[in-house]
Amino acid sequence: MVSIGNFDLDKRAALVAAINEDPLIQAKAAAYLGADILEIRLDLLGINTPGEVTDILKKLRSDTGLPCIATNRLQTEGGNWEGSEDDRINLLEEILPLTDAIDVELSADPQLRDRLVKKAKEAGKAVIISSHDFESTPDKATIRDILERSKQAGADIAKLAVMPNSMQDILNLLEVTLNEDNVCTIAMGQLGKHSRIVGPCYGSKLTYASISSAIAPGQLKVHELKKALEMLQ
Repeated sequence: MVSIGNFDLDKRAALVAAINEDPLIQAKAAAYLGADILEIRLDLLGINTPGEVTDILKKLRSDTGLPCIATNRLQTEGGNWEGSEDDRINLLEEILPLTDAIDVELSADPQLRDRLVKKAKEAGKAVIISSHDFESTPDKATIRDILERSKQAGADIAKLAVMPNSMQDILNLLEVTLNEDNVCTIAMGQLGKHSRIVGPCYGSKLTYASISSAIAPGQLKVHELKKALEMLQ
């Protein structure tokens, strides 16, 4: 079984609300609008130490009852973290007891990434290992290779977000998704916007939405994505 907190991803895909500002307000709105899981973007919230986030995470969990993914994204992967790699990974390790899952990049320092994954597994937390390509979409063989390397690195869910330059790019991504287990795939941008809706039909375990401004290109709002997903169920 693949789950994040008490949410069983084998039963259906989860709608993840990305929290990037005013965390308590956004989290309550996300719960009200029907999100299944919260993604706490530490890098976008300007959080640099465990003390800054401990009370926030406790409050989010008590107020919403939703599982939480902690993400502290590298700048090279679309994030806003400005500190050292040691501090970035250490922050995720320190807050493991307050989260249900962590998201760390395949491109992260391998030694630090492996240490974080090991600690997360020991703590019974789900591990998402992610990759982002903001310029293009690799061919199908490369997509499979990225997902497989993420799983080999310890991913419970291998996540890949790409930028399509054609509809064929999106079809290729969905074809690979259909034949892979425990993955999350996203085609970004205006062209790939519909992949956030149909991806779960092809086996993507997670699909992401925003409360206010989009965090990634082509990201829908929670209420928009919720309505579209319900139409396909």
